[in-house]
Amino acid sequence: MNEITKAVIPVAGLGTRFLPATKATPKEMLPVVDKPAIQYVVEEAVSVGMRDVLMVTGRNKRALEDHFDRNCELELALEKKGDAERLASVNLSTELADIHYTRQGDPRGLGHAVLCAAPHVGDEPFAVLLGDDLIDPRDPLLAQMRQVHREHGGSVIALMEVEPERSHLYGCAAAERDGTSPVVRVTDLVEKPAPGTAPSNLAVIGRYILEPAVFDVLRRTPPGRGGEIQLTDAIRTLAATGHTVHGVVFSGRRYDTGDRGDYLRAVVRIAADRSDLGPDFVEWLREFLLDHQPVEHRSVDERPVELQPTDERPVELRPAALTA
Repeated sequence: MNEITKAVIPVAGLGTRFLPATKATPKEMLPVVDKPAIQYVVEEAVSVGMRDVLMVTGRNKRALEDHFDRNCELELALEKKGDAERLASVNLSTELADIHYTRQGDPRGLGHAVLCAAPHVGDEPFAVLLGDDLIDPRDPLLAQMRQVHREHGGSVIALMEVEPERSHLYGCAAAERDGTSPVVRVTDLVEKPAPGTAPSNLAVIGRYILEPAVFDVLRRTPPGRGGEIQLTDAIRTLAATGHTVHGVVFSGRRYDTGDRGDYLRAVVRIAADRSDLGPDFVEWLREFLLDHQPVEHRSVDERPVELQPTDERPVELRPAALTA
């Protein structure tokens, strides 16, 4: 079975949920502590041997290319200052992977973005990593998916359990599960089902390993919800026509960095877990939370002292008489 070496990262979205910050800056370049969000995604692909990375971009995404390219002036300035640590971090981003770019000229959905990768991918299995989904580096989701692909072939998608009332926000999978194993056999998929109609509470999240047969299916897939070509619809067709589709139910830490609340949670979590920043930052967080905790939830010793009114007149202090 072919080893997976290619990763496709669709990054053509406009980032409207972060306006005005993303008016001139791609949402993928927003920093999570001291690295842009997109670098975490590329590092995840590289960590499992996928160093051939294709980014499917749109307009106003030049900053992505600049970030993963060399900046000779900056490198020279850091070298002259003797700032070896920052120079190493800059060099890491340029040497991380073999990164290519193609333009999704007409934004017609995730399925169309993946189809734009067909000339680069060719006839071999590949991974798709959504640029908005940040998986904690300590939770090896992509490595698990690669292992499932090695054992079973076909396509593998990442799933997570969501509250039933939130199922309509995701593509949801019908699956056959063997006990408590996180690996399931996917039998059907529905993109953002109407409330109360989801086949399960297993939602599709932004990691996929796909067989190249998906390209032919995408070419035949009509626009679906929102007039877009949905990747979920194409994978559903694969499952319905005899292709093997497995899912890995993920229970680790995942952040949607396209959502403002989740983005902030990612920044706090990653900063808190850093050995160089974490101890001081966590101590500050404790103080911050204490300051913002409602008074009724504080312990007795932490509650502010309330001064009670009194009828006693204050003692007037006079300077002592000077003695000769």
